[in-house]
Amino acid sequence: MPLPARVVQALLAPALVLAGPAAALAAPDLAGACIQADAPARAGADLLARRLHERGIDPAPACPLTLQFITRPALGEGFVLEQHGRTIAIGVGQPRSAAYAAGWVLGHLRGTRLTLTGPVHSAPAMAVRGDQIGIRAKNNSFDAWTPAMLTRQVEDLALMGANRVQLVAPVSDDATASPLAPVPARTAILATARAAQALGLQVALYYPLLRDYTRLGDVTAEQKDFAALVADFPALDAVYFPGGDPGHTAPAPLFSLLGQLAAPLHARFPAAEMLVSTQGFDAAGFDAFVAQVRQRPPWLSAVFVGPQTRSPIAAHRALFAGVVPLELYPDTAHAMHAQLPLQRWHPAFALTEGREPVNPRPRAMAAAFADQAPGTRGFIAYSEGVNDDWNLAQWLALAWNPHASTRAIALAHARRFIGDDRFATLPQALERNWRGDPALNPGIAATLAATRALHPAPWADWRIDLYRYRAVYDALVARRWAAAQAADRAARAALAKADTTGSAVAVARARAALDRAEPRATLALYRQLEGLAARLWDKARMQLSVPRYGASNWERGANLDRAMADLTDRAALLPRLASAMAAPGEAARQAALIALADRADRRHGALYDDLGMPGAQAHLLRGWGELADPQGRHSSIIGVADHLPADGWPLATLTYAETLYENPLRLAYRLPRGRAWCLRFTWAGEDYWRAMAVYANGQMILPPRQRPSNPAFVEVAIPAALTRQGRLALAFAGQVGAGGGGRGQQVAETWLIPRSAQIRCDGQWTGP
Repeated sequence: MPLPARVVQALLAPALVLAGPAAALAAPDLAGACIQADAPARAGADLLARRLHERGIDPAPACPLTLQFITRPALGEGFVLEQHGRTIAIGVGQPRSAAYAAGWVLGHLRGTRLTLTGPVHSAPAMAVRGDQIGIRAKNNSFDAWTPAMLTRQVEDLALMGANRVQLVAPVSDDATASPLAPVPARTAILATARAAQALGLQVALYYPLLRDYTRLGDVTAEQKDFAALVADFPALDAVYFPGGDPGHTAPAPLFSLLGQLAAPLHARFPAAEMLVSTQGFDAAGFDAFVAQVRQRPPWLSAVFVGPQTRSPIAAHRALFAGVVPLELYPDTAHAMHAQLPLQRWHPAFALTEGREPVNPRPRAMAAAFADQAPGTRGFIAYSEGVNDDWNLAQWLALAWNPHASTRAIALAHARRFIGDDRFATLPQALERNWRGDPALNPGIAATLAATRALHPAPWADWRIDLYRYRAVYDALVARRWAAAQAADRAARAALAKADTTGSAVAVARARAALDRAEPRATLALYRQLEGLAARLWDKARMQLSVPRYGASNWERGANLDRAMADLTDRAALLPRLASAMAAPGEAARQAALIALADRADRRHGALYDDLGMPGAQAHLLRGWGELADPQGRHSSIIGVADHLPADGWPLATLTYAETLYENPLRLAYRLPRGRAWCLRFTWAGEDYWRAMAVYANGQMILPPRQRPSNPAFVEVAIPAALTRQGRLALAFAGQVGAGGGGRGQQVAETWLIPRSAQIRCDGQWTGP
């Protein structure tokens, strides 16, 4: 809340006496400005001086303007700015508040002019505001950063309003060391901690527990390792212990262990907090966790809520109100298989840009913040590198001011890091790029043009290339998806005419349609993408390729490796064409080719849904949607399997709809009364799965069973009695009480076909 004017005047009184008569300018010029600061504010003031120097703004001997930092503890974490004559008085509550004030100045600076039209009173709304820096092999950038680069990132976080930097301990479900690391992980972690401490930021540790704590030897070993790591830290304000993801310890031994780890932690850092998360537990484990928290162990400071948490935040608020504070661990990094998934992300993007793309999502992140943040004390963002730069900036800005507009946040981001105000339209434009079919989205070309029109300042950092990379990638996908769709349509149209043209001609025409080369304009876009990837490696060590830049896996942001992936059904169709042509007799060959052209089985009157393709899911009930349901707990979500079309998977098999935890995947039909039907479905998705049952109008028609293969093709009869009212509600129900990410009921395609002599529905169907 803004401080009363009389309080501000009292806090700034010494500065005002020095400043002389008030004569504020609407946009003071910082050219030649001098910076003065008392000792507590010196680190933040020096940070501002360094960033102004990068912009060519250095103090002049005459000091035409003075920025005077004065510490006023009553301001807490906040700061105030007010101009009086040739002095801008900056009152700061704590040492880190000076960095926040510096961030405000940089975020309101155009050239050398500061947008200051009156007194500024600013303080954060939330107590905890931070980011995780994971210096580990899976990370898409930080594992290859030098201590100087990590220090710069800490400074950037402070300028954006963070007060806590969380470092991942060098013990995780990861390689023991990154081959890209310029220094050992422990060295980099401790250097980053010192950088945070120097600015007055809080230092936190994320410490996974991966041993078997039912064994005394493992408990003793953990105590020893933890104490040794804590002893090396220059400061430690909080330790975060995930209940899972990674980890697998039941609540009783977990809480017992944490009670023992409290001793070495508090021996060195008596005020350090200990937090534990509800991640990974199934229903029984979650109930056991709640029981442990309700015993109020003396070491427990707060519970944090992150990915792979089966209970929604509203339930956490109800269960832990008055018992322990809540904190968030939002997944700002991932677009799918994630805590905050893109629910209707087009498969052309998902297959190429992958789980960890450059992913500014202003509307989605605002909705997630509004849903998750109330009733909590703040957050530490779960990040895997720099791909989520915008999402992190937005969460930090909203934690400072929940009413901040996307435009204001983007404008400040542009002025701090890029130097062109036109960037402010880009995060929203990139989010819109991902809505709907890329081949039909004219905004993608407009966004690319907007990025090309930007003129970043000479001091701009890697961020400008980050957003350029996304814009070029989207444009490349749009071009290649349009061409792939045209090729597939032409190939299937040729096959559909096999009874007219003959089988040999039909196959030749289908092959020709699928074998078209990439046009020059597409190849030119790909070369631009390669160039931007190289720049991002040079500037930010962003690992956009496994073979070129040493990424640990393509899913860890290495989407350059999939930018030219085949998006047609070529690899699936060609062997089937050969099989069809091996059939005895021309009539049989023609019939086989026509069947290949008719995947939807319209020749038998099927009601077909390609559940993983937006626009082809006529009977799917989508649920609440991304803005009302950011975590997708009451919605259907589009996903892609862990394969590519080049692996021989048709796109309709690769893509699927899914729901989470106990929320069934639902379809609804209006049907002719009294007919018997056959349900066929492609059960396909990720390479792990859970048991699933199928219900028709509330009656189980397929008992819970495990998927026998991936993909699996299932056929089950629906008696006429179930549809005598002319309506059918299908539900694909997953395992009750599941933990982890809750994923499992994943269905790629459904066919509802009238029973007939050709459609016996005897369970012997082998697929389309």
